[in-house]
Amino acid sequence: MLRQDLTAGREFWQQKVSQAYFPLDIETRDDRGFRGDMDAWSLGCIGLSRIHCDGLIYRRNNRHLLSETESSLLVAIPEDDEVQFVQGSRRTTCKPGGFVVERSDAPYEYWHARRNRQWVLKVPTASVRSRIGASERLGGLTFDATSGVASYFLSSLRTMVAHVDHLDDAARDAAGQHLLELLCLTIRGDERVLGSGTSSIRAAHLARAEQVIRDNLKTPDLSPQDVADACGISLRYLQQLFFETDQSINGFIRERRLARCREELQMPASGQSVAEIAYRWGFTDQSQFSRNYRKRFGCTPTETRKAAQRARLTG
Repeated sequence: MLRQDLTAGREFWQQKVSQAYFPLDIETRDDRGFRGDMDAWSLGCIGLSRIHCDGLIYRRNNRHLLSETESSLLVAIPEDDEVQFVQGSRRTTCKPGGFVVERSDAPYEYWHARRNRQWVLKVPTASVRSRIGASERLGGLTFDATSGVASYFLSSLRTMVAHVDHLDDAARDAAGQHLLELLCLTIRGDERVLGSGTSSIRAAHLARAEQVIRDNLKTPDLSPQDVADACGISLRYLQQLFFETDQSINGFIRERRLARCREELQMPASGQSVAEIAYRWGFTDQSQFSRNYRKRFGCTPTETRKAAQRARLTG
């Protein structure tokens, strides 16, 4: 665990928060007297922190987006007082007992008036997208976490933190994956997320087909015909649906498989080899996998793994 006791005012807090999440501007009532502290944990490709700070406003502006290469989602969970959030056309209030999702790839404002404790989960957007599809409609959504899967998600988070200092790297990676899966189950179960993108029959069929693919990525011989059969539509109709989105069915399958492989390669404690990870996610030709991976991410699978290992050592 990284523990930071921050009492050096607004500028120091802005620097540390920007390092933990992404660049942000901060406005406080008392710049010099501002107080805040942070506990942070690395859970594989997931970051978790607990902050306790005075009232303030965070602003993510267009200029902050210029240098962003990989977007993230922040899941903010207030404990003491409500928070306010604006992103795009959404303005929302999140009270203790719920959580709000923030997108790093679009401007926003986030504020609370009084001293507040909050959990913050930082998740790669690609990891969420590979499980539930498009993430653009998530920014500014609040979720009630007092019951159902959302409640289990928060309960698991708090239970994990109680034990995290005694977990080795492999167990932390597994804990991060568990939280990620629960988060995505919560999001997928909300009608505002999937329903908003399915206003027509064709869009509904496409959303269903994409989810069938995501649920069956580990099947090596998954074919367009399999997807069409699972959706109860013809192959020709399915091909037309994907053609309208400027992608092929096989291309969509390959992209989602590559994303899941990259996610696992970024977990340095994983005991699986590159070949084992590729095979796990449906790639049977290793040379083809490596070519596709390099073309998609600009580096080899081994380079991704080594970069993640260096980051963990220096973090």
